[in-house]
Amino acid sequence: MEVNLLEKRLKEEKIDSLYLLYGEERFLLENCLNKIKKIFGDRVNGINYISLDNLTVSNIITDIQTPAFGFEKKLIIIKDSGLFKKQLKSKKAEDKQILKIAEYIKENIEYINNSVVIVFVEYDIDRNELYKIIEKNGIVCEFAKLKPNDLIKRLKQICIAYKVNVDESTLRYFIEICGTNMQELINEIRKQIEYAGTNGTITKDSIDKLATKQIDSVIFDLTDSLGKKDTKVALQVLEDMLYQKEPIQKILITLYNHFKKLYLTKIAIKENRNIAQSLGLKPNQMFLTTKYSMQAKYFKEEELRRILQDLIDLDYNSKNGKIDPEIGLQTILCGTI
Repeated sequence: MEVNLLEKRLKEEKIDSLYLLYGEERFLLENCLNKIKKIFGDRVNGINYISLDNLTVSNIITDIQTPAFGFEKKLIIIKDSGLFKKQLKSKKAEDKQILKIAEYIKENIEYINNSVVIVFVEYDIDRNELYKIIEKNGIVCEFAKLKPNDLIKRLKQICIAYKVNVDESTLRYFIEICGTNMQELINEIRKQIEYAGTNGTITKDSIDKLATKQIDSVIFDLTDSLGKKDTKVALQVLEDMLYQKEPIQKILITLYNHFKKLYLTKIAIKENRNIAQSLGLKPNQMFLTTKYSMQAKYFKEEELRRILQDLIDLDYNSKNGKIDPEIGLQTILCGTI
């Protein structure tokens, strides 16, 4: 089932008896899980509400069978159980447990429908026997990272609810600055809404003033300055990151990964290969191809190779006490001009 269909069903306060919710988009997943809890109603821990994890999941069949004394149904939530992973041959015990639970659900689905609400919550899964049983008898919903267009729609709906104006191009810029994590975007858009006020408008200027930029976005700014041969601005961006307590090693790693992607982009363009595939971009990151392509034009292939090697050498020398990493990074930035 698609996320929007599940959300619609829960909005109508329709609750099912068997769920598997999984994926990287944890904000929307947890939001749906909380709605299931709310619809279920009053919960008494240990009586009509049981929470299990990978250490206690072996109790699931017993917990399903135990009556919810004084209540119509029982809610069982199992998080990160490990039951949806294909096991190695050396882990036959885990395989037997998975098959046992799958077989129990299959044979007792009528009882489960009448007496229990079971929700499995996982990060990622393999489509093993238990997955197939739940898919056939319940609801399976993947919460994949949202693509920019989907994020824009959701953010737009939030702004409309608060009677705040914003256009799609501004929201696209907002995502580029703040990233694609839904929880972080919600936190950031709330600041923008509060600043704009009822009937106000969110603008690029207000985003620049208030938004907390993701480090990847800041690195894009730094690289833009390097490409435009503006050493002063590039060093100021670095200084601002350090002032905001970004660890120097994190900056080094992020900068290395960024220039590596510029190098791969340069090669992909030269060899007429797909940039997104070369960079291993996810569907919600496709907008980055244009940004990497534009920045790659600032540098020659040999320049990018040299910067990458300089960053590797700095990492080695700083760990061996031969140079202060901040001074070394400043030297590299000045050397790109």
